Amino acid sequence: MAKAKCKKYDLCGNEIGEIEIDYGDEQKINNQLIKSYIVAMRNNARQWSANSKGRGESHHSHQKPHRQKGTGKARQGFLGAPQYKGGGVVFGPKPKFDQHVRINRKERHTAIRSLIIERMKEGNLVLLDTNFDKYFPEPRTKSASQLFNSVGECAKRMICCGKFGESSELINFKLSLRNLPNVSFLLMKNINGYDILVNKKIFVLDSAVEELEGILRG
Repeated sequence: MAKAKCKKYDLCGNEIGEIEIDYGDEQKINNQLIKSYIVAMRNNARQWSANSKGRGESHHSHQKPHRQKGTGKARQGFLGAPQYKGGGVVFGPKPKFDQHVRINRKERHTAIRSLIIERMKEGNLVLLDTNFDKYFPEPRTKSASQLFNSVGECAKRMICCGKFGESSELINFKLSLRNLPNVSFLLMKNINGYDILVNKKIFVLDSAVEELEGILRG
């Protein structure tokens, strides 16, 4: 069974140790599978609602712009033609429906697992102690900012937690993140490959380590 070491920090940003996370068998990363999964995810997120008016839908008079012959100009029949300003659009986009791309469940799990393992090997997946009552007795953005500055600056960060209950301390921690740019907070069960890819550093709370190992072992 393959294992990777992840650093653990308290909520002040001080390193307090390392934890080994078991991620099952070592497998070669399939970059094409990951790309197909991300492309399918992004396509499924599109609304496909872009719409343009064709020649028959443009709001114009059907009067002929000028007489057919004798003017020296090219023949024209309708002000709503594409060559006129405000005319119809040739081959423009139309709303599309039922464009969902099916993602195989095993492929999705393999892609997410591969991306998490890659973050772990880079050292960009770290664990956070969940002693919220000591560090976050109330919502405080300054304390959350201090945590990220101590662990290391990066473009985008993601916080993963286990089951989000009604714990007031956890809620205070979540509220402390609201005004920080490029920080997202989500449950471990809702994690997806796109979030892992765009967030350069992943913080996993102690309460979510068991779920994380379950995802990695399949």
